[in-house]
Amino acid sequence: MKISTQLGYSGNFLETVREVQELEKAGLDLAWVAEAYGFDAVSLMGYLAAKTTTVRIASGILPIYTRTPTLLAMTAAGVDALSGGRAVLGLGASGPQVIEGFHGIEYDAPVTRTREIIEICRQVWKRDRLEFKGKKYKMPLGPDEGLGLGKPLKMILPPVRDEVPIAIAALGEKSVEMTAELADGWLPVFYYAEKVKDRWGAALAAGRAKRDPNRAPLEVFAGSAVAIGEGLEPMRDIGRPMAALYIGGMGARGKNFYNDVFASYGYEAEAKEIQDLYLDGKKQEAAMAVPKSFIEATTLVGPEGFVKDRLTALKESGVTTLNAALVGNTIEERVQTLDKLRNIAEKI
Repeated sequence: MKISTQLGYSGNFLETVREVQELEKAGLDLAWVAEAYGFDAVSLMGYLAAKTTTVRIASGILPIYTRTPTLLAMTAAGVDALSGGRAVLGLGASGPQVIEGFHGIEYDAPVTRTREIIEICRQVWKRDRLEFKGKKYKMPLGPDEGLGLGKPLKMILPPVRDEVPIAIAALGEKSVEMTAELADGWLPVFYYAEKVKDRWGAALAAGRAKRDPNRAPLEVFAGSAVAIGEGLEPMRDIGRPMAALYIGGMGARGKNFYNDVFASYGYEAEAKEIQDLYLDGKKQEAAMAVPKSFIEATTLVGPEGFVKDRLTALKESGVTTLNAALVGNTIEERVQTLDKLRNIAEKI
């Protein structure tokens, strides 16, 4: 099992890059660079490319609405060139509050848009003259559209690779099915190993049944906080505020994808309680309302035997890369955690 980590989108990114350099030496396979509504991810990915040598650099994620499909392809090719073929294009729909609120763009047809973006990106990377007519995107515009001057073009520079891997942050059944059919990787959240089959098994199977047999198997990136040692169980609560933020605050009542996933695990009442508390401004109470059973099942915090059991469950459920939030007060402590984690993962 490979190991990745999600980089924060707040704080001192220069210090974060220094940490990635140390984690790279310790065997980190991939770093996800987030983009919410702070700094853009691509600038940071380019800087990371210049300061590292082996770690894969992934956008985690770029919202599909904020860039044209061709710009997404150009961007991924650019980071891939800077990094010597280490880029991963992570895409997702984000949510209506960010897309319509911060970007002022209508949030519509996320599955259709994602499907068309994947196809367009792969055409661009192959340097085909781009001609595409979809439900949401059309290149070039016809002679009676715009100024009528559009014509099929191909990328000027040859990309480092014919394809940059595409990972999709998908939660809904149709989105997960499309991801399993077309994408190179799947980036779920709130991944509960023992409940994945019930929640997403049918969608994954349907997508894989339509998958091009010449395409490599789907990578699955999932995980949680990691701290390894005796007596660390109280540290599992470190994940409560983030869980409450997503379950309760990432969306409105009736339109929160993360809340829907959490509820589908059998926590319907808890999902409503956490959302009500969070949206009423009671964030600490919302965090404490996250069930202990969920926290325990979705973190890798505890003795080596516990972590090994959770890693085994993740691997058996289909996870190929553990997305680890390494716990520690210093870079040195987090590097040590990664080293312990790799030693356990290599035995599974």
